[in-house]
Amino acid sequence: MKSTIVKRSVVIAGHKTSVSLEEPFWTAVKQIAAARGMFLCDLVASIEAGRQHANLSSAIRLFVLDFYKSQLSLQALYDTQLGDATETESMPVDPVPTDKIETAGQLRQAHS
Repeated sequence: MKSTIVKRSVVIAGHKTSVSLEEPFWTAVKQIAAARGMFLCDLVASIEAGRQHANLSSAIRLFVLDFYKSQLSLQALYDTQLGDATETESMPVDPVPTDKIETAGQLRQAHS
């Protein structure tokens, strides 16, 4: 399967620049921007401002990778906590010995 690079123009700080990414990365960046209530160009600008890598395309790919890794970490944490709660709820409870159970008649008699 051949990966197709798509080149798009993005305006960052009033300057138009072109970014080349594979289509799945463009899709992911758009989805992340939408989830954050941001415009694509604003998200790319924030990635640009914080990048520590040689080119913007690489920085965007690493941003997308980090985003999804953090989502997996959050999901694993949630699953672990939910798993603990489920295990606790489904743990067998020691039954109350039948000689300790009082019937309604026994309770009325005891309190009269």
